[in-house]
Amino acid sequence: MPGASSNNIELKSDLEAQKANLLSRQGDDSDDGLSLSGSTRSSLSGHEPKPATLPDGAVKSNPQKSSQTSFLIWTTVNTLATIGIVFTNKKIFDDPNFKKMQTSFAAFHFVCTSLTLLVISRPSFGFFVPKRCGIVEILPLAFAMCFNVILPNLSLAYSSITFYQIARILLTPFVALINLVFYRVSIPMYAALSLIPVCTGVGVVSYYDTRATTPEQQGKVTTVAGVIFAFSGVVASSLYTVWIGTYHKKLNMSSMQLLFNQAPASSCLLLFFIPFADTIPVFSDVPFSRWAMILMSGLFASLINLSQFFIIAGAGAVSSTVVGHAKTCSIVILGWMASGRGIVLAIGGIIMYSVAVLKARRAA
Repeated sequence: MPGASSNNIELKSDLEAQKANLLSRQGDDSDDGLSLSGSTRSSLSGHEPKPATLPDGAVKSNPQKSSQTSFLIWTTVNTLATIGIVFTNKKIFDDPNFKKMQTSFAAFHFVCTSLTLLVISRPSFGFFVPKRCGIVEILPLAFAMCFNVILPNLSLAYSSITFYQIARILLTPFVALINLVFYRVSIPMYAALSLIPVCTGVGVVSYYDTRATTPEQQGKVTTVAGVIFAFSGVVASSLYTVWIGTYHKKLNMSSMQLLFNQAPASSCLLLFFIPFADTIPVFSDVPFSRWAMILMSGLFASLINLSQFFIIAGAGAVSSTVVGHAKTCSIVILGWMASGRGIVLAIGGIIMYSVAVLKARRAA
């Protein structure tokens, strides 16, 4: 996480950006970076235009009403919910009762995600049309999704918020490396060069954030376990990100449809491991305020899913990727605890990378 939903949607946005850029040039009517399967042109006879549909079958009733104000509102909701879920989860994991309940917590977020998608897929909302696939087909991806969530959760439990979020920036160079090695997909040279300060900055932050320079910082800095979990989570999330692209093509599903199948399967998988992996607390010893925070975390997860849909539908997957990087900057700034060494370097590098990739896509 910051939550299952936060990671999953944002990881998919980078992959959808390439597809969205190509699709947007194929339809003259598309104004949001997503290709529309239904025509919105008015006929010469004066008939009303037909409602446009998104690639996943959802009806977009009035594309003309998509406004900059609506995009800014949902971007604000998405950003605040992401910031909220990171700081809320960190507070929850600092409680000894929940520090070793990562599997249960991940399952809880998967359930929240499943319920959210179930509601917004109903005809009365029509955000997307559900599409089912066989359990055997989705099981490998559901397993990968579990590691993609649990390892970052463990990292957040044993490290500072600043280090946790900075380490997640390494997803970009790792995904680029995997695509280059296994799929021969390269990125522009200037985008690749911008990843050098990203990796350097993460290395500097890792070094200084694991050192307690004052007695007050003892027990509050990032531990060695936090570093191991962070980098393991980056590797797992990078492989998961690339794998999602394969499943998009294999199952011919949108991100929402894919997540609609993944989340329930992942939740069921984790139920088998909870008795062996988690230490269940005595519920009567947990204060009411902690249960309230857990419910808040689930609410934030639902808001992230909902707002991400409107961001992609209203401004395209490329804009969604930029929003994701902006959230990273916001969380790092708010979680700046002890030292700024390396943070500016890492953030500056990821901004340079974003600009370089956006320019390359516009020129393509």
